[in-house]
Amino acid sequence: MQKTIWDKYAQVLVDYSTDVQKGDLVLIRAESFEARDLVKAVYKRVLEKGGNPLVRVAIGGLSEVFLKNASDEQLDYIDPITELEYDTVDKYISIGAPLNTKNMARADLTKLARRGKASKHLSEKLMKRSAEGSAKWVIADVPTQALAQEAKMSLDEYSEFLFKSCYLDIDDPVAKLKELDQKQTRWANYLNGVKNIRITGEKTDITFNVEGRKWISCSGLNNYPDGEVFTSPVEDGINGEIYFDYPQNYRGNSATGVHLWIENGLVVKAKADTGEEFLNAMINMDEGSHGIGEIAIGTNDEIQEITGNILFDEKIGGAIHMAVGASYPETGGKNVSGLHWDLIKNMKNGGKIFADDVLIYENGKMII
Repeated sequence: MQKTIWDKYAQVLVDYSTDVQKGDLVLIRAESFEARDLVKAVYKRVLEKGGNPLVRVAIGGLSEVFLKNASDEQLDYIDPITELEYDTVDKYISIGAPLNTKNMARADLTKLARRGKASKHLSEKLMKRSAEGSAKWVIADVPTQALAQEAKMSLDEYSEFLFKSCYLDIDDPVAKLKELDQKQTRWANYLNGVKNIRITGEKTDITFNVEGRKWISCSGLNNYPDGEVFTSPVEDGINGEIYFDYPQNYRGNSATGVHLWIENGLVVKAKADTGEEFLNAMINMDEGSHGIGEIAIGTNDEIQEITGNILFDEKIGGAIHMAVGASYPETGGKNVSGLHWDLIKNMKNGGKIFADDVLIYENGKMII
């Protein structure tokens, strides 16, 4: 029987991204029933690999109901079943399928920040287990009308965009991901010998101390689609200003014209043309949310425009992103926060990256 696009998609997530083995407990999370075709294909593939699939499908609208009605005690509460899942599941496959990308746009920012603070230890736990090798995770999306509308596309246009971004339009997407990884690994190996990274551009001149930190090539093992090289900079070794000309989206909210000033690794001033209140609420979420958790170079040339979906937007070929909040333990990062907001900057308009004063990237392209 001929493979469907969903079978091909599932095979990447199960065989390649999470490498499901016989006996693995595999949690398949879906944001809504719209993900059913991919959930069924992933469920089937996990069984074929000898794994034990566990499915969790959310009902749209519950997050809004929770934030509107939960007391402080309920906002702080994490149920023991969820705790157990984060402690014991071997492989996590999370499938985004939003019915409404703006469902949290009017959420109480104080409650949103409090919930983020309460649940941050779950993401810390997963990151730690991932770094140790005791768990693997991947996040992916299916096309929905909401995502298509956010991207200003028809559903057919968005579906084509999504599948091309994931290389699912070619016979062997895994081979393409491995080819991407080879190229990116060469860059990562070069950057692993670098002490300082300086980025310049529009309203931007910022330096990152990356000495001793590990640069990692991302090629479909945690995000799908993928395409980036990233690290977590030394926590107190970031100084300067940086301006993000693309719209920045997070938890159903957005900010434009984001401009940050950073001293010794901490955001000391944050301005935005729109969404400034939300921006500052997130930066003030907890003790670590003033810190910088990641600096990365996007490499997926199939993605060339902002679609309002961070999973895709941060991979834009010719862009960089910097995350405010939590860092990644596998890079050597130590910043802990319930926030990890990737802010994306277009580099095709004269942006430059210097590694120990050597120009390595200009106008959206690596030149090493």
